[in-house]
Amino acid sequence: MRALAVALATVGGVGYVPIASGTAGSLVALPLLPFLAALRDRAPVAYAALVLGLIAVAVWAAGRAEDVFGGEDHPYIVIDEVAGLVVAGALLPATWLAAVVAFVLFRVFDVVKPFPARQIDGGVEGGLGVVGDDLVAGLYAGLVTRLCLRIVA
Repeated sequence: MRALAVALATVGGVGYVPIASGTAGSLVALPLLPFLAALRDRAPVAYAALVLGLIAVAVWAAGRAEDVFGGEDHPYIVIDEVAGLVVAGALLPATWLAAVVAFVLFRVFDVVKPFPARQIDGGVEGGLGVVGDDLVAGLYAGLVTRLCLRIVA
């Protein structure tokens, strides 16, 4: 189980990228966003199950990997970025433009950690603390992307 948790938490080793591992983890999720948005539109129950399942796996794997790596929110753990960007995608149309804008905004919000992301990051232990701030960043990224697309369109 330890090896599985580490493999999932590092997204198959993507987290070991020496520079900007969080960005690398987010890039893994980027091409999934248009596909997932299309799935959401065709099969909302399957989509919801998939997203909730991903979040549950992310929380479990991040918590276990924290124990292995010996630190809170270790840089090798990038499944939280995948989960966060997928949450952003829940609010987006199935377009590449929306996916790219959400990716950029997600990275900004993940670094800045607007309320309550910073509080979750610093105050919640284990996998939920690792993933929770990214879910908030994803929610903000999805909302702001949606707003930007409406203004431009």
